[in-house]
Amino acid sequence: MTTQAVSGPAIRVQGLEKSYKQLHVLRGVDFEVTRGSIFALLGSNGAGKTTVVRILSTLLKSDAGTASVHGFDVATQAPQVRQSISLTGQFAAVDEILTGRENLVLVARLRHLKEPRAIADDLLDRFSLTDAAARKVSTYSGGMRRRLDIAMSLIGNPPVIFLDEPTTGLDPQARVEVWQAVKKLAGQGTTVLLTTQYLDEAEQLADRIAILNEGRIIVNGTLAELKQLLPPAKVEYIEKQPTLEDVFFAIVGDNGNDGTGNEDAGNDDPGNDRSVGATSRDQ
Repeated sequence: MTTQAVSGPAIRVQGLEKSYKQLHVLRGVDFEVTRGSIFALLGSNGAGKTTVVRILSTLLKSDAGTASVHGFDVATQAPQVRQSISLTGQFAAVDEILTGRENLVLVARLRHLKEPRAIADDLLDRFSLTDAAARKVSTYSGGMRRRLDIAMSLIGNPPVIFLDEPTTGLDPQARVEVWQAVKKLAGQGTTVLLTTQYLDEAEQLADRIAILNEGRIIVNGTLAELKQLLPPAKVEYIEKQPTLEDVFFAIVGDNGNDGTGNEDAGNDDPGNDRSVGATSRDQ
């Protein structure tokens, strides 16, 4: 990427509105994202998360309000915004016929970058996919495909990356793999805007969390700040029971493969995930 580095927030959104006929999806959304941080936009299905991402990535025009990414206005400087970002959607956009390395090399060549194989090898190493580099993507597990998808989106070193519900449909272990990859991104200076409906995902990853409900940001803060919104519960005795996640990893271990690198890709069950929609009755 050749975009000029600028100061200030990586993303700034003010008064963003969007409607589809009589359906008001966004009703004045405001937030800022600090450079090199992970910002989680948390909300249930239909809250407007993907609409925000589509506007910020210049795929959709807002009805009102302003937004800038990497210092560029999304409405008047769309080409510069596109050069500054990468977008990873809800489903991995990888070619299953090609190998992992071939997918990366192809994207690097399409972007007219020098030494595409060196770029591919570096990303394979960063995302722990070197051992599977020569295998067709059709043999990859869900977590491996998603990690490859994120790696492909980083070709060209975009300063800002949008991850729209990156772990939808993944099993618990694959989700942890993706979480580790996202944390590495921010650790290397990339700004990440993450949309999710999973409470634990926002809790695990985000430096700052904004809750989007019915088209509005109803709260925005760090995890510690959000926890302070509720009074602490008073109990006389607490017996900590293991969570399902504790049991799962204790039984299957941490590597989740059979020693050959062939991870099970057939047990992706999003029904096991704790999501906003699944827990709304408890709030």
